[in-house]
Amino acid sequence: MSATNVARKAIHDRIDAQIKIAQAKLESLKAKAESTKARTELAVIVELLTRKQAIAQKVSELKASGETTYEQAKSDVESRIAELEKSVQAIEARFKAA
Repeated sequence: MSATNVARKAIHDRIDAQIKIAQAKLESLKAKAESTKARTELAVIVELLTRKQAIAQKVSELKASGETTYEQAKSDVESRIAELEKSVQAIEARFKAA
């Protein structure tokens, strides 16, 4: 395996881990929202889960991308994950404040 492939695998593994953590948090928050009848938060969580699925699709595209498009695809995925994580944290904060 070349150094480039090892580096890409490390990036993919990190991204996959971030997505899995966000997914777990969202599922937990969704359960809380359903149990407390927090409709507004539930709608936001469902939207974030949809966004997570779109990110997973982008990760698949990233893994299949060639040298010329890899860095752009990686930046796109990383920024989408950062936005998702920020949104998850905002929802978590709402529940902690309630």
